[in-house]
Amino acid sequence: MKKMIIFDPAMCCSTGVCGPSVNPELLRVATIINKLKIKGILIQRYNLSSNPQTFIDNKEISKILNRDGVKSLPITMVDGVVVKTKAYPTNKEFCKLLGISEDYLKDTIKKPSKGCGCKGGCC
Repeated sequence: MKKMIIFDPAMCCSTGVCGPSVNPELLRVATIINKLKIKGILIQRYNLSSNPQTFIDNKEISKILNRDGVKSLPITMVDGVVVKTKAYPTNKEFCKLLGISEDYLKDTIKKPSKGCGCKGGCC
């Protein structure tokens, strides 16, 4: 199974719901990562403000940051190889990079049906 690591720019949270307005891109990424983790996909996410040592310890990430600066973030790695910089993967890219079906991104919780489910409409 492939392992993805996302190196985020410095921010207060990774969900995009803090502060005065919601960042839809961060919310999308957080939702996708949560769905994939629930299904057993290996994804790690590091924030520059709360995990700076991880950025320093990863030679490839450190090299990119020294060369291009923080404008190169977010950076996505799969199995130790940088696969995308300056933007988060799209939903299709998540699937392609991880070698999974787009079905992995669909909701797994069944929505309640209309009515109580009893035959004849009475319980």
